[in-house]
Amino acid sequence: MATPSPLIATLHVALGGAIGSVLRYQAGRWITHWLGVQAVTQFPWATLAVNAVGSVLMGFLAGWLARFGPGGEELRLLLGVGVLGGFTTFSAFSLELVMLMQRGQFLYAMLYLVLSVALGVTGLIFGLAVMRLAG
Repeated sequence: MATPSPLIATLHVALGGAIGSVLRYQAGRWITHWLGVQAVTQFPWATLAVNAVGSVLMGFLAGWLARFGPGGEELRLLLGVGVLGGFTTFSAFSLELVMLMQRGQFLYAMLYLVLSVALGVTGLIFGLAVMRLAG
């Protein structure tokens, strides 16, 4: 199967992203109902669960595509980029980190890990600070 056109690829990602976002929202609601509001306000259980499940699913998808992958570009776009991207971007981060390690690029893997966490947290703090100053 040929690579999908940019329009078809975008539609796959959009549809998958919509599905993944709804699944994430519903998972958060279910976990809040299951554990209770107090538990999920004391610790981000829903985010932890979604990130862990999303990473496992990304591993299954990457392994399946590696094994049976020819012609799997539309599945990768729909499920990997779309559904799992909408469900959690942590799954993509996990996949990329492991791919660097499997290629023996351990220095790059550590750099990616540290920079991703440091820049993500720092960026959030910066954005909050700017908005507080603007308010």
